Order: sequence, then C-alpha cells, then structure tokens
Amino acid sequence: MILQTVTKIVFFIILTFGVELFISGHNNPGGGFIGGLVLSSAFVLLYLVYDIETVHRGTPFDFKRVAALGVLLAVGTGVLSLLFGVPFLSQSTREFDLPVFGETELGTMTIFEAGVALTVLGVVVTIILGISEDVE
Repeated sequence: MILQTVTKIVFFIILTFGVELFISGHNNPGGGFIGGLVLSSAFVLLYLVYDIETVHRGTPFDFKRVAALGVLLAVGTGVLSLLFGVPFLSQSTREFDLPVFGETELGTMTIFEAGVALTVLGVVVTIILGISEDVE
C-alpha cells in the first residue's frame, strides 16, 4: 500500500522530468531518446506496482499505436523536407508569438524528436508487456 501511494506521486515527477529532458534536448544533453526512456520508466513503474488490467483501464491508449505514431512523425519530417526540395531531414525553424510563452522558436527538429520520444516510449513499454505475458 505504501508503494502504491508513493507511485502515484513519483509517476508525475518522472513524467515531468521526462518532458523536461525532451524539451531541453535541443540545446543541452537530452532529447527524444532520453526523454522517451524516462517517460517509459514511469509507465513501467506503474506496471510493476499495479496489475496490467488496472493500468490498461487508466491508460486509454495502446503503446503499439504510440510507437507507430512516433515513427510516422519522425519519418514524416524527413519526407516533408524532400517535398520542399531540400535534403532529407533538413531542419527549418520559425519564431511564433505564443500567448503564455512569448516569442518561441519552433523547428522541425522538435517534431522529429517528439517522434523519437513516442517511438521509444511505445517500444519499451510494448517490450516490457511482452516479457511479462504468461507463457503457457
């Protein structure tokens, strides 16, 4: 019971740290791969503390589809660059004036890194679930 109570708090701390690693990875160490690993560790912690059915009821998405969406985003950024006549996976950036954040620079590398993070998250959790299945 103590572990379940602590996990409810630690889960959100790990998610926040994973998102921070993802966001800071553009200019500092981190990025999509490390952020995806940290995010997946939060879900693996849930699977270790609770049973699989409980976690599946609480998470309304299939991690195989999350991995597929990540691959689609990562490859899509490369294909879009080809459509604009520039080399595969060329990066472009634009600055936007967002209401809360102010002047913010967003680039195609962020979309690619989000695809990597989702792919790593989906693959790691799918592998852990595959290992945990009962073999009869």
